[in-house]
Amino acid sequence: MIGRNDPCWCGNGMKWKKCHYPDPGPLNQDAHLGVKEHYLKKYGIFIKEEDAIQKIRRSCQLAAQILQKTCEQARAGVTTLELNDYAHRLTLEAGAIPAALHYGRPPFPKSICTSINDVVCHGIPDSVPLKEGDILNVDYACILNGFFGDCSQMVCIGEVNQEKKHVVKVAYDCLQLAIEVCKPGIPLSEIGKVIETHAHASHCSVVNKFVGHGVGLRFHEEPQVPHYRNSIHIPLVPGMIFTIEPMINAGVRELSIDSQDHWTARTLDGKPSAQWEHTILITNTGHEILTILSMN
Repeated sequence: MIGRNDPCWCGNGMKWKKCHYPDPGPLNQDAHLGVKEHYLKKYGIFIKEEDAIQKIRRSCQLAAQILQKTCEQARAGVTTLELNDYAHRLTLEAGAIPAALHYGRPPFPKSICTSINDVVCHGIPDSVPLKEGDILNVDYACILNGFFGDCSQMVCIGEVNQEKKHVVKVAYDCLQLAIEVCKPGIPLSEIGKVIETHAHASHCSVVNKFVGHGVGLRFHEEPQVPHYRNSIHIPLVPGMIFTIEPMINAGVRELSIDSQDHWTARTLDGKPSAQWEHTILITNTGHEILTILSMN
């Protein structure tokens, strides 16, 4: 992790403490604290050190591997319950635990989330077969040796209509544009600004009822990472790990939660929704996508 007396990441030759070091304000009594202590005390954010980063990276790599293999099984005629059971088996074989299983209240009943067409997120796998023209989000997270990895991606089942193709691409582009701006010193709010700007320019909306989140030591940590314009101006610093997972709707941003299972979120107008997710580490010079599969 970069220290206060190290050269600033921006390359101007000044020490970090004299340049882009996050300013806690002249009246803040925690000004003497290091970055890790300051961020934990002021924001509740765990700044990870190298040992934890390595372990989170391994969990993220496993999550990415299992997500990719599970998505490769998705095709017309396959049920989301079959996808769930496949991912669950791979998780146990790897010596890991599915993070979603029994999480929350009421406890989530399955090991992955499978959100189809107008389902925004938290779809529960069932015995209904996927069909030609569906779009599917598979959201997968695991716990490996006590550390968490979290990611999701879209799958198009056969040939899908233009509206679905569009929202899937816009969601992907929103994620990529948001990741590109991530580096030390950038305010967290820039992520939501970039996403909402692109989504609106593409005639889509951004869901504002769910957010990205810190991850690694716990499934959901601080900070919250809104995907829309917001006033969370916490500067990004090396050692921060969080998800970016914009939920983009082809129609209105409003949604409804299933009154029976209390999990499944659907677009209010029945139009399709899409989401992609990566876990991001802020490094000394920029960022690392932990859930991109390594070539090693």
